[in-house]
Amino acid sequence: MVKIGKYNRLRVVKNVDFGAYLDGGDGVEILLPARYIETPLHKDDEIEVFIYRDNEGRLIATTEHPYAQVGEFAFLRVNDVNRMGAFLDWGLMKQLLVPFSEQRMKLSKGMVVPVYVYLDDASQRIVASAKIEQFLGNKVPKYFLGEKVTALVYKHAEIGYKAIVDNLFHGMLYDNELYGQLKVGDTVTAYVKRVREDGKIDLLLHGGKDGRIDSLVDGIREKLLQSSDKFIPVSDSSSPDVIRDMFNCSKKDFKKAIGNLYRDRIIEITPDGIKLV
Repeated sequence: MVKIGKYNRLRVVKNVDFGAYLDGGDGVEILLPARYIETPLHKDDEIEVFIYRDNEGRLIATTEHPYAQVGEFAFLRVNDVNRMGAFLDWGLMKQLLVPFSEQRMKLSKGMVVPVYVYLDDASQRIVASAKIEQFLGNKVPKYFLGEKVTALVYKHAEIGYKAIVDNLFHGMLYDNELYGQLKVGDTVTAYVKRVREDGKIDLLLHGGKDGRIDSLVDGIREKLLQSSDKFIPVSDSSSPDVIRDMFNCSKKDFKKAIGNLYRDRIIEITPDGIKLV
């Protein structure tokens, strides 16, 4: 059977004037409307399509790509609100419903909100929920230190940014460990710093155990190579503000990085700065 709200690779059964019918399994034929067919299809061709239900509950195929499929989170814009709930633009002709019961606050036209896309068991229709935290942390996270993950930033809290990790888990990026620009709605590559006992995950943007230092070493070396005299007037005695302005890092990380470069005989450390050997 086809997976509603997901991409499926289906076989063409027959062509008609208004599109093509695809084999949905168990004798079910699903219409792919003609407006989505860019090149001619023939019987038994296979095509990847997204499956959803139209306003009358019929299964429909499309070659368009929604901003999120079932089981994913996304920031989506509210296009309309009526007695049923709020309707979101999710990249398809048919808008995505957030019922009033799934709204944390009253949604209004023009708002951009984080939602979770899911298949309603009763109606078998694709809907969304703005109560996203109930869909997080329902499995035990099994990550190793420094493992790369995808994080969707959805809220700024007192100590940092809350994020959704791999569409499954709670994550946190702490303000005092961020040295670059970050904002709600960003999807970033992050690295596991620690999996806490409560199943929530502390994240870093510059690698796990040593990743951020390795990245910083590369950045310092590149800046030295770009300098005409292979010299930078910043050293371990420089102020934290000067170091942050130049390398977007803490003084502690900077000292570790130039220590590694000095140990490998790549730089000389002088009272006034660092020089490429």
